[in-house]
Amino acid sequence: MAKRDFYEILGVAKNASDEEIKKAYRKLAMKHHPDRNPDSKGSEDKFKEAKEAYEMLSDPQKRDAYDRYGHAGVDPNMGGAGFGGNAAGGFADAFGDIFGDIFGGGARGGRSGGPQVYRGADLRYNLEISLEQAASGFDTTIRVPSWDGCEVCHGSGAKPGTSPTTCPTCGGHGQVRMQQGFFSIQQTCPKCHGTGKIIPEPCTACSGTGRIKRNKTLEVKIPGGIDEGMRIRSSGNGEPGMNGGPPGDLYVEIHIKPHSVFQRDGDDLHCEMPISFAKAALGGDIEVPTLSGKVSFTIPEGTQSGKTFRLRGKGIKGVRSGYAGDLFCHVVVETPVKLTERQKDMLREFEQLTSEGGAKHSPQSKSWKDKVKEFFE
Repeated sequence: MAKRDFYEILGVAKNASDEEIKKAYRKLAMKHHPDRNPDSKGSEDKFKEAKEAYEMLSDPQKRDAYDRYGHAGVDPNMGGAGFGGNAAGGFADAFGDIFGDIFGGGARGGRSGGPQVYRGADLRYNLEISLEQAASGFDTTIRVPSWDGCEVCHGSGAKPGTSPTTCPTCGGHGQVRMQQGFFSIQQTCPKCHGTGKIIPEPCTACSGTGRIKRNKTLEVKIPGGIDEGMRIRSSGNGEPGMNGGPPGDLYVEIHIKPHSVFQRDGDDLHCEMPISFAKAALGGDIEVPTLSGKVSFTIPEGTQSGKTFRLRGKGIKGVRSGYAGDLFCHVVVETPVKLTERQKDMLREFEQLTSEGGAKHSPQSKSWKDKVKEFFE
């Protein structure tokens, strides 16, 4: 099947300008791109057809060969002319423009032919705080590494009295092109690393970077209720960009020190509450700490070890919570140690009296003994 005329495919006249050809191709590519028409075989064919037409007509040598000899002039299988170098502003540029329109842009500087512009890297700062500070929030200052312009070379990177020169590899564009078949691939210049300049005599103060590392002090506001692993972003305080690119951000990551009394679980707090054997048996009022002060409550008589009491609203009000969490007090009945002989005698007498009372004094023990007996029988 004979190929269609390239000008007809793009819908332009034979004397159309490069800009008109580029505009026509972008319109067709946007309309028929496979990502926009995933279920249409016809759109995919039209996209490939338009791409081939633009690839030929955007290159002056190929277009001249096509105008002279038709398809034979650009078909390598027919021995025609063409397939020379790709001119600036050719297929790769339009291809990049289209994908920028469809998917949201690309690296700055790529289409202008100038040096590539890069955003600075983000930085992370680990900040360790106490549980009390996390609960209430506070303001603090931190020192982070920063870069300032070199005062000796005034940011040029060149030794005083000298200046950077244009990179001979990329001609100051910061990018080089590599031709691979139909495609022209653009990449960062390996000689100047995208700056478009080289420095024959680097500044000794900054080693040719044009900047010197220093520390700077920042004020950080820690919100109340912040939790382990949460991050606070300080916009623009990361590493500076390259070739005029924007700086990155600084992320302050929170780490909470272990607490001697409380363990945090989200907005709730947990603590162990040791009580004496007598207090557990008789019940009564006990006093427990909270992050906002001490509180008292009454435990019933016969409280067993492991019993949990919930104090509502005595936890932490999280960053995104409308109300505070709870405090869970876990009872631990403490066995007395280092008893005197009189204390031991009194406990032996107590043990005898409770044994004579039967299961009503030790229901759990009686239940456990019955289960053991049943197991062996």
